[in-house]
Amino acid sequence: MAILPPDHNDRIAIAHEVHARPPEPLETPSRATYVAVLIDPEERALEAAHLAELCGLFGVTAPTTGATHFSANLGRLRLKWERHGEFSGYTFFTAGRSPTPFSEPPALRLPQGWLAALPGRTLVAAHAKLIEADGTDADPHFGARHFGGHIVVGSEVGGGAGMAYTDFRIHADGFSRFVLVNRSLTPRQSGRMLQRLFEIEAYRMMALLALPIARRQGPTLTAIEAALASLTKNIAAEGGDDEVLLQALTRLAADVESGLASSQFRFGACRAYFELVTTRIGELRERRLAGIQTIEEFMARRFTPAVQTCATVSQRLHDLSERVAQASALLSTRVDIARERQNGALLASMDRRAKLQLRLQQTVEGLSVAAIVYYAGGLVSYLAKALKAGGLKVEPDLIVGAAIPVVAVAVLLAVRRAHRRIHDAERGAGSPFE
Repeated sequence: MAILPPDHNDRIAIAHEVHARPPEPLETPSRATYVAVLIDPEERALEAAHLAELCGLFGVTAPTTGATHFSANLGRLRLKWERHGEFSGYTFFTAGRSPTPFSEPPALRLPQGWLAALPGRTLVAAHAKLIEADGTDADPHFGARHFGGHIVVGSEVGGGAGMAYTDFRIHADGFSRFVLVNRSLTPRQSGRMLQRLFEIEAYRMMALLALPIARRQGPTLTAIEAALASLTKNIAAEGGDDEVLLQALTRLAADVESGLASSQFRFGACRAYFELVTTRIGELRERRLAGIQTIEEFMARRFTPAVQTCATVSQRLHDLSERVAQASALLSTRVDIARERQNGALLASMDRRAKLQLRLQQTVEGLSVAAIVYYAGGLVSYLAKALKAGGLKVEPDLIVGAAIPVVAVAVLLAVRRAHRRIHDAERGAGSPFE
């Protein structure tokens, strides 16, 4: 036997994924009840416990932790449980026909109150019956007996091996109804076909969870679009307060992003479930029956427009986000330019003030030089008078007069040298006090 390298951590799980949630083989005639419940992640433990309780009542081993599907015989009842990303599906099967259509659904064989106590919120509940093709399906009263006189949708399925009927309505008992007529379907084909019908209903309802959100978003988006058009017009007019306009745009951006955050998961799920519905309808391999719509035609007329509404609202939200961002960028650029102009004017004003201060400083320096020369001349005068009093023949006034030009030149040279050192220090040559 060949020895392989170690398995990838996910090898087994990936390999088993294609075998997840297999269909149940069904003998004809049979009845089925399907219930799909939306369940929050924190309710998964309650779901497992509730399912284990049912298994315990019938002496059946409960599903293992982390299981995504499970099936078991509960007496005369067959249970199939499937875990999906947002919901869980429960299908109950029993053999035989009821005395009248849908009068004895398999769910009645469950312990009293168990189905009502399922964790989560019911999204889909459906009864189905698998019957032999005995000509009764061609009876003009077939639809009235099974669907209460509602308009029936149906077709040949499996390339003509069977026929499927439904009205896609919730009846007085809270359940929708499906009838699958077996012409030449094998038990596994019957199980797959019934599973597809249930999945079409479940995925259709999951997709349409986005429709109420889209309808609520519509008026809000219209108001935001009108407000954005008004703001854009004001921006183009260049007559308003840019700061006020920018604040208004910021509020609009917050509203749009809030709408995106609260709806995009649901809209994305709508697209994914729509693709699943389309795939499951294709797998039915429908052929038209005279006088009634096929399931594909019914969905194209009723379901697809609802999904397109959700897609349109989603696209409007994204377009609004981009338009608000563009308007904000344009206005921000204009505000920045205006601020640059203000800063330029402020710098020019500061430059003028600096020049005035320099002139004032130069004036003060001139006065300072005069004062220094004056005080230095006074000192020379005192010195000359002291020398004359000491017996030297000197004229104090002549000495002071001769000293003043020398002192003035020395002071001017000192001031110029100080200016040069300050200038060199500003250019990085060193400190003026070195």
